[in-house]
Amino acid sequence: MEEVQASEWVARCSARLQQQWRTVDPAQLDEVAFELWSDARWRMFEPETAAVEWLRQGVLC
Repeated sequence: MEEVQASEWVARCSARLQQQWRTVDPAQLDEVAFELWSDARWRMFEPETAAVEWLRQGVLC
């Protein structure tokens, strides 16, 4: 897997989160995505996959 730059990873993750959280300020979603990227466990995933897996943990429910 080709390594993705941090800014691109965060932007892609944030965009995926926004598909779920349409009413949340995009800047807040960027912060969530950055927090995910900051954790090596999430960073090893593609950004969209990380967002989906994080959402599956029940964070939004």
